[in-house]
Amino acid sequence: MEWNKPRLIELPRIYDPRGSLSFAQDNAQIPFEINRVFWIYDVPGGESRGSHSHKKAHQLIVATGGSFDVTLHDGTKSATFTLNRPFVGLYIPPGHWLTLENFASGSVCMVLDSTLFSEDDYIRDFDEFLEWNRVHDRIPTLP
Repeated sequence: MEWNKPRLIELPRIYDPRGSLSFAQDNAQIPFEINRVFWIYDVPGGESRGSHSHKKAHQLIVATGGSFDVTLHDGTKSATFTLNRPFVGLYIPPGHWLTLENFASGSVCMVLDSTLFSEDDYIRDFDEFLEWNRVHDRIPTLP
């Protein structure tokens, strides 16, 4: 499997009459060691999150509640993924601009991250992102 390309990953589901359970473990379902987990919630209607890229971080984004869209840009093309199932995550390798938007009321966005927080890993200006991809000779990864 090519882990340099974004993709939806279906996570294991354990069904139980008392409620279902899903999980992700390092290198079993996802191609990186988890070093940080964070979640985004209480996003006001019409607001967006993200609008940045990572130089090194690999991420898996999961809608643990509700739904939202993730738009990715690889420097050439863009694609939008709707996340709305707690057992499906969007894997995002480094070098992709991401924006999270269209949050349904009560949505929770959980992010599994390969790195500890470092401001140096972020690119927060889109033109700088395009230049970074050009300098690093990045090959487009979106269909």
